[in-house]
This record gives sequence, structure tokens and C-alpha cells, in this order.
Amino acid sequence: MTHGPRSGLTAVSTALLAMSRHLEVRDVLKTIVVSARELLDAEYAALGVPDDHGGFAQFVVDGVSDDQWKAIGPLPRQHGILAAMLKEATPQRLADVRLDHRFEGWPDAHPDMSDFIGMPVADGDEILGALFLANKRCPKPAGGCGFTAEDEELLSVLAQHAAIALTNARLYERSRELTIAGERARLAHELHDAVSQKLFSLRLTAQAAAALVDRDPARAKGELHQVARLAAEAADELRAAVVELRPAGLDEDGLVATLRTQVKVLDRAQSAARVTFAAQGVKALPAAQEEALLRVAQEALHNALRHSGARTVDVSLTRRGHGAALRVTDDGQGFDPSAVRRAGRHLGLVSMRDRANGVGGGLTVDSAPGKGTTIEMEVPGG
Repeated sequence: MTHGPRSGLTAVSTALLAMSRHLEVRDVLKTIVVSARELLDAEYAALGVPDDHGGFAQFVVDGVSDDQWKAIGPLPRQHGILAAMLKEATPQRLADVRLDHRFEGWPDAHPDMSDFIGMPVADGDEILGALFLANKRCPKPAGGCGFTAEDEELLSVLAQHAAIALTNARLYERSRELTIAGERARLAHELHDAVSQKLFSLRLTAQAAAALVDRDPARAKGELHQVARLAAEAADELRAAVVELRPAGLDEDGLVATLRTQVKVLDRAQSAARVTFAAQGVKALPAAQEEALLRVAQEALHNALRHSGARTVDVSLTRRGHGAALRVTDDGQGFDPSAVRRAGRHLGLVSMRDRANGVGGGLTVDSAPGKGTTIEMEVPGG
């Protein structure tokens, strides 16, 4: 693949547009790697983001299958040519990486590589990562590197814009983390106030019941009914907090594992309803879609457990084409979805529809008084 001035510019422009579409760090990293591999017509491409312990916090590859990647084993360490790019911040273009004095070998399952080009991704003096490619697919000139000076120039341009895209994605995620932290703090404050009041009332009512047991059993019985009511309200507040807080494990564990864990917590946190979860064939989705699905599941669970009086709530996540479908079904009292401004529920449905629409998905609500409720959200995938 030989780039002329126009074809090279078009390829770089396409790559930059692809990077600019994403805000999540992991999506940006994958797009950078895919774009670099296509731009330079290489068999393999990878991008490593270093950690502070001699390894990589993130390592994204393209051109290697999932099975190959698993067979290769643990993430590489910062050594050899990778370490040179990270420490010296200089490009590397080699005719045969295996002949370089810094080459330290690779695992048995690692694909064989010869010609190599590497480029640091830097923001000023900070090295954000190392982008490298191997095995250019076009015919190699006799005795020379398959990657050309023009390839190095194109990769340099891509790396500069990759640094901007990666920095922006990090800022976005940091902003989102601060928003989530603020929301957690707000909910924690509200939860503390609400539950503290309930528990204080619960304690006083229990003390009153104990004092009345001998001299006025009838009044003591009434006070004990009050104790039960207050305990149920405190449990409601705790359950609401579990539903509303975004689990920190979503980015690390993925949507299926996070939903499964949350459903288990909710099932144990209350005795009014049995909550179940099932998943089938779901693959990783863009981060924004996973968070939207999680938020809709949380809202639907909140409604089912707090308002419907359901005895069972079933959550399922299934593959739907390249995307996924979430279904939350309860056997509660149901409601009329067309009713105007139904307290609490109406706003919840609006929020869920907004979340679904915001990631290119759709939401359907099937309910009727006395018939339970089914909420389904579908997203198209990435």
C-alpha cells in the first residue's frame, strides 16, 4: 500500500474523524490501534499505556485473535524496544526487530514479527503510551525496512492527534468520575439523613413498646406494628441507595458481571421479592451503551421493588444482532403507561427513554393495572 499525497491525507483524515467520535478511553485506544494498522497496512498493531510499576495499565492489540491473545499470556512488561520508546520518546523503525540488540524475545504463542515501527504518544513531556506496528503487508524493498519514511511521518501525525484524543477522553472520564463522586456524596448524605431519622424513630418506638408490654399490652402491640413499618421504610431507603449508586466495577468487570452482582445484592437486601438474573450470548458493548443499560436496569429495579409490590422480578440480558436487549419483568400491580404524570413513575420512564435514545437504542413498556410490568431496552451495539 503506497500513499500518495491525497490518499495519505484522506487516510489520516478518516483516522482522525474515527478517533474524535469516542469519549471513552478504551474506545479511543482501540480506534487509534485499528486506524494505525489500516493507515500503514500492517499485519499487527498495538498500543500500550504504561503504569507506574514497570508494566502496562492498558494494552490494546489489533490483528491478533482473542484465542491468540489468551495463548500469549500475561501483558508484556516495559522492556526492550517498548521501554526505549517510553523512556526516550523517540520513534523506532527497524528492518527486523529480531536482530535489534534490545530484542528480548516473546512468548511461544506470539506471532512472528520482522519489520517494525514504533511511535511514542506524548502530551508535552508526558508519555501517554507507545504505538507500534509490525509486518507491513506490501512487498519489502531488498535489504530494507518494509515501513518507509512516509509511514513514519503519517504515524507521527496520527500519534500527535491520538495524544489529543486520549487526553480528552481521560478528561471526560475524570469529569464523569467527579460527577459520580458528587452524586454518591449527595445520595450518601440523603441516605444518612433519611435512615438516621427512621432508625431514631424505630429506637424510640421499640423503647415505648417495651415499657408498655406489662401495663398496656394492646398499646404495646400497636407500637410493635409501628416498629415493623419503620423497619420496612428504612430497608426501602437502603435498597434505593443500592439501586441508584453506579457500581465501580462496571469498567473492570463489564455489564453482565456488574448486573449479576447487583441483582444478587438486591435479592439479599430485601425479603419482599425474589430477584433473578440471566444472560445469554452478550458481548462487550461500547462503554456508553453499557452504562445506559445499567442505569435503565437500576431504574426499572427501583420501580419494581419500591412501588409495584412484586413477589418476583426477573432481569435478563440477551444478544440482539450486534447489540443487546435488556428486559426487566415483575409480577406486581402494574400501571397504565399512558396515564399522565403518574407520581414518580412518569419521570422514571422519561429518564429511561432519554438514556435509551441517547445511545441509539429504544425502550418499550408493557404494563396494565394488575398485570405486572415489562420494561425492555434494546441497543444496536458498536
